[in-house]
Amino acid sequence: MKTFAELGLTQPFLRALNDLGFEFPMPVQEEVIPVLMQQDTDLVALAQTGTGKTAAYGFPLIHRLDLIKLFPQILILCPTRELCVQIAGDLVDYAKYVPEVKILPVYGGSSIELQIRSLKKGIHIVVATPGRLVDLINRKVIRMNQINTVVLDEADEMLTMGFSESIEEIFAQVPENRHVLLFSATMPKEVANISRQYMHKPVEITIGVKNAGAENIKHVYYLVHAKDRYLVLKRIVDFNPNIYGIIFCRTRKETQEIADKLIQDGYNAEALHGDLSQAQRDFVMQKFRIRHFRLLVATDVAARGLDVDDLTHVINFNLPDELDVYTHRSGRTGRAGKLGTSVVILHLKERHLIKQIEKKINKSFVAGKIPDGREVCEKQLFHLIDKMEKVEIDHSGIDTYLPGIFRKLEWLDKEDIIRRFVALEFNRFLDYYKNSTDLNVVEEKQKTPSWTRDVDVPDRRPTAGFVRLMIDQGKADGLYPSNLIELINANTRGKMVPVGKIDLFRDYVIFEVDANFVTGLIKSLNKTRFRGIPVRVTEAPDQERQPDRREKRNFSRDKRSFSRDKR
Repeated sequence: MKTFAELGLTQPFLRALNDLGFEFPMPVQEEVIPVLMQQDTDLVALAQTGTGKTAAYGFPLIHRLDLIKLFPQILILCPTRELCVQIAGDLVDYAKYVPEVKILPVYGGSSIELQIRSLKKGIHIVVATPGRLVDLINRKVIRMNQINTVVLDEADEMLTMGFSESIEEIFAQVPENRHVLLFSATMPKEVANISRQYMHKPVEITIGVKNAGAENIKHVYYLVHAKDRYLVLKRIVDFNPNIYGIIFCRTRKETQEIADKLIQDGYNAEALHGDLSQAQRDFVMQKFRIRHFRLLVATDVAARGLDVDDLTHVINFNLPDELDVYTHRSGRTGRAGKLGTSVVILHLKERHLIKQIEKKINKSFVAGKIPDGREVCEKQLFHLIDKMEKVEIDHSGIDTYLPGIFRKLEWLDKEDIIRRFVALEFNRFLDYYKNSTDLNVVEEKQKTPSWTRDVDVPDRRPTAGFVRLMIDQGKADGLYPSNLIELINANTRGKMVPVGKIDLFRDYVIFEVDANFVTGLIKSLNKTRFRGIPVRVTEAPDQERQPDRREKRNFSRDKRSFSRDKR
């Protein structure tokens, strides 16, 4: 393993590294730093979040600055305010012994007037979110004509968040002979398009396997019924007494609901989502960083840019809509060579998604067993005993009280004292779990009624001119006729789709639809979700199809026809 000195860094930067506690370069630093120290080049580096990418480009770029020229020479674009502030802070640390370096973060949610004043005083490096930078360009208060290097940090995240147009505007302002450094955790086609459009023969560096997850993360899924998600979440948390993690939910509403439930049940948790003001989000994130609480329930957007060391777990209460986002979620744990665990609480009807994720991250999932009440209590009890064994005793503070305590307890023997101590500290878990049920779902035994020929479909012919369809969610999933109609309306905008009889079952629904709309409706519904679960629709098995669909377009008034306008 090389040292930072062997990578070409000079003494001021080696001193800063020593102050920061960096001993040896991480793999991405070992690969990127020598390239950027030795040549002007475009570069694409694929490495997971938290693997040291900022230092990989930060040290050589600061090293190559012309400090006499007090105008922007380096532009670093990143997706979020939090990441912008973090990168700028890291660069200030790296330049600790080169005090002439001027670095400015510019981002929304902060005073643009203050940022403009700082720009007018002179800046070498600008770290920016795309939206705020475009504002500054339109106000003509930032000079872009001397930019020699543009860094796209977390490029895949920027494109996911819809910044592609802003990036185009920014590149139209920088010189054509500038160099581009692109850093990303994954390489979707949109990132590849940026590489082709704005880069010239880039050096390509991949740490690990392209689009793969980090090596030191264990991926586990728990197969559950939808109604048991929250109970399973609590068991996972209770079974890991030292947990320090992020619980990802899909929506702001769900995020707040889960955080509120955890708090009501006695857990140390907080919510982080877009309905909070920026000041509230900053406050929550700061408390989480200093471990004032150990469970952060968050949406993907709100958690972007949140850099926290030593997370033990990332828990996917729901999988993200875009499976590429899973890589970013899981990459928040297992950093700096430490082990981490990424957990997926998986609904029965989502289990096919695990194979898709495994292909993306090139890692296998472990099918986890949900611990029962006895296992949770045992784990918590021995955690308590371990804490008691390792506690540091302040003899000067408590010794004066011990004689009185000994007299008070002298009628109890050792075993009885231990029993009472355990009961005092542990009754909450014992009471909660004494009648707990087994929440495990045996995958092999699950009935899949929507996609087998032995489904108990009512034996009747469809109404003339209609076709009977089957959707693989039912009463157990909260799908009732009104929800079904809303789902159809939302996915057939502007159309009036006649719907006939609806047969409601526990795990699926059979419903009649005008034969002229069948193909389009199946296609559109199979691209959507109901309450976060992918929808699957097919023609109901063993039905007798009507011979001529086109001739039967007139329907009596007693047939139900629904559209968005008629709800």
